[in-house]
Amino acid sequence: MTTNQIIDKLKKEANPEKILIKESRFGITSNNALGIYHKELKEFAKNIPKDDKIAKELFESNIYEARLLCSKIFNVENLTEKLMDQWTSTFENWEICDSFCMGLYAKSKYAIPKAIEWTKREREFEKRAGFTTIAAYCMADKESLNDTFEQFFPIIKRECTDERLYVKKSVNWALRNIGKRNIDLKSKAISLAKEILRMDNKTASWIAKNALKELTNEKVRNSDYPRTIYRKRNPAANNV
Repeated sequence: MTTNQIIDKLKKEANPEKILIKESRFGITSNNALGIYHKELKEFAKNIPKDDKIAKELFESNIYEARLLCSKIFNVENLTEKLMDQWTSTFENWEICDSFCMGLYAKSKYAIPKAIEWTKREREFEKRAGFTTIAAYCMADKESLNDTFEQFFPIIKRECTDERLYVKKSVNWALRNIGKRNIDLKSKAISLAKEILRMDNKTASWIAKNALKELTNEKVRNSDYPRTIYRKRNPAANNV
């Protein structure tokens, strides 16, 4: 399947009504969109072989849904820092940001350095990309030890007063996901949330309270990563 054939198929699925629904219900505002739901694109992507050349051409088409497809068919091992920066600089909403961060960036060897770098960015969705990549990396990397994730705590505290909706949600997401890796990181994430709560800032309080609500819930399951360590400490989890 060529790039033009893929774009032709996308255009046949165009539905302007869905553009309005995504804007009104989900806050997804996008330029040059056709109106195709993400779940439909995920199904469509299953029939497209991984192909870096086509993925880049889809992104360069400037069609919103084609760019989303790029995040699903590019080979993660061929990602470069230049490409990651180039794509991230164009993010215009949480959907495309999260699609690239969760499906591609968090699986890249550059995940940590780029995430740390982006958390310092001023643009809302570039900064969100940093924290979303951290949140996704918590589940993508099943082997790293706790210090890999503890390095994100000062960054979370540094940015926890950014009141922009999609930034504060991603900061909260990163904190919660670190805490759900294992029992020790949960304890440290809870301690950080309590520390943030004492900052007397509305946004910081929201982030902290939301994280504490989840992490102190008895029904929240730890992933026990790395399992070579934490499944030995928690034999009962081996049956889950």
